Amino acid sequence: MARYTGPKTKISRIFGEPITGNGKWLTKNSNPPGMHGATRKRKTLGEYALQLREKQKAKYTYGLLEKQFRKTFDEAARRKGVTGENLIKLLEARLDNVVFRMGIAPSRQAARQLVSHKHITVNGDVLNVPSYSLKPGETVGLKNKSAVNTAITGNVRGKNTKFNWIDFSETELKGTFIAYPERESVPENIKEQLIVELYSK
Repeated sequence: MARYTGPKTKISRIFGEPITGNGKWLTKNSNPPGMHGATRKRKTLGEYALQLREKQKAKYTYGLLEKQFRKTFDEAARRKGVTGENLIKLLEARLDNVVFRMGIAPSRQAARQLVSHKHITVNGDVLNVPSYSLKPGETVGLKNKSAVNTAITGNVRGKNTKFNWIDFSETELKGTFIAYPERESVPENIKEQLIVELYSK
């Protein structure tokens, strides 16, 4: 399955934000990557460059490749409402992202691996498709055999209370995707309107 496997810190340094991890290395070196990263004078980015940058940031944040991201955008455009907000809602509804939000995995990359390796169930059935789009009311949890695996349960940290569109029980290791989140509730620093403008060209 195709996915970005390069250095995560490099991506974070490009955007100056910890979009692929906890950002601990940004405190040591926040310069842009490259030989002249520390001294390179950046020109003011044009309109297209800013739009492309936001799309790339969203792709790396949620771990999508171009074809997947475009497909998600097209689905967002077909739905009623604001396209940019629909895009964020669909990205947040991905199974790998919900596993991460519930605190079952420490990162989206780890969540994707748990799903791919058949440790995650949806409505009681094992599902190994990270891009599966959850619908409100569907339940997500660890399968019985995985729930007693200390290598997996040792990483469970529990849901952040800020994510009120998700319910999770640490004792049962199971949660519910309650509803699509409102844009203001999603903490990611993504200017989705620039992405809409880019694809509208």
